[in-house]
Amino acid sequence: MKSVETGNGVRVLKTGGLDPRRVPFEEIPVIDLEPMFSGGAEDKARLAAELRRACTEVGFLYIRNHHVPQAVIDAAFAAAHTYFAQDDAAKMANHISRSSNLRGYAALLEENTDPTARGDLHESFDVALEVPADDPDVKAGKVLYGPNQWPEGQPAFRAALSDYHREMLVLSGHLLHAFALSLGLEEDYFDALVTKPLATLRVLHYPPQFGEIDDRQIGIGAHSDYECFTILAQDQIKALQALNAAGEWIAADPIPGCFVVNIGDMMARWTNGLFASTVHRAINRSGTERYSIPFFFGPSYDTVLEALPGCVDADHPAKYPSISAGDYVNGRFEATFAGYGAKAKAGEADA
Repeated sequence: MKSVETGNGVRVLKTGGLDPRRVPFEEIPVIDLEPMFSGGAEDKARLAAELRRACTEVGFLYIRNHHVPQAVIDAAFAAAHTYFAQDDAAKMANHISRSSNLRGYAALLEENTDPTARGDLHESFDVALEVPADDPDVKAGKVLYGPNQWPEGQPAFRAALSDYHREMLVLSGHLLHAFALSLGLEEDYFDALVTKPLATLRVLHYPPQFGEIDDRQIGIGAHSDYECFTILAQDQIKALQALNAAGEWIAADPIPGCFVVNIGDMMARWTNGLFASTVHRAINRSGTERYSIPFFFGPSYDTVLEALPGCVDADHPAKYPSISAGDYVNGRFEATFAGYGAKAKAGEADA
């Protein structure tokens, strides 16, 4: 029986193979986020109950009425298409090896999210919260903070991704309020913990795979995300699969007007395992290129991840040791990006 190693332990797969079970969309809940923008207390309470059920039973969900302008989404996808169509030399000019904080371009097979696999068949470009080089946290060696690495002479690319990142920060704030309510906390409980969030935007390009496919080398291998949650925009290509509680792969196909949201390892730790971080993968057998844009949202670097009020008691002791958000993410990057650990240590030495 195959298993997947994640940052919070091993997850077991019931069956192998590449094909997911396709189910009605309702089995991956679709949640209307409108109450967090314009609803009263009763509407928010209803949404919170739906969200709690989705996070405890599934760990994957769609959100609609998210208030992110479609023009901003379209511009980000257009920028991704243009960027990845460049030749390798142009893209490698902004390779992540030129960045101390994993910003910029990564080529095919450079990331390996599943330690048992042989590399992921995608290329990516990462930006995060823009923090100047003279910021005290950067000088202190907190390597997840720092300036972004942008391609020269491509102002439209920078503008599109910067606009998208800003919209994701706003949306993440509304989602955090909903998560707080779903956990029986005050709506603004998390606000003080995310004043300088670990918020990474990634644009991804997946070439198609043809013929017989080795399940150790797919678009992105089975993994759980590191942060609190991920907000994913997909194009029309069906490739994303989520692992359910029974160990079965479930298709998470695109729904127009919706983002996919999945729980990450940090939220699982915060909730003492009540909200499970969901293992997922992507396999592009469509015969054409696939693009997606995940946004990974976590708290400020020094925020300590430990069980939240209401998630731990005598009958439910803490499952995970306390760790700072920054140390947790650094540890996961060391496991999935070759050479990252040496860069992180160099950053600390330069501080």
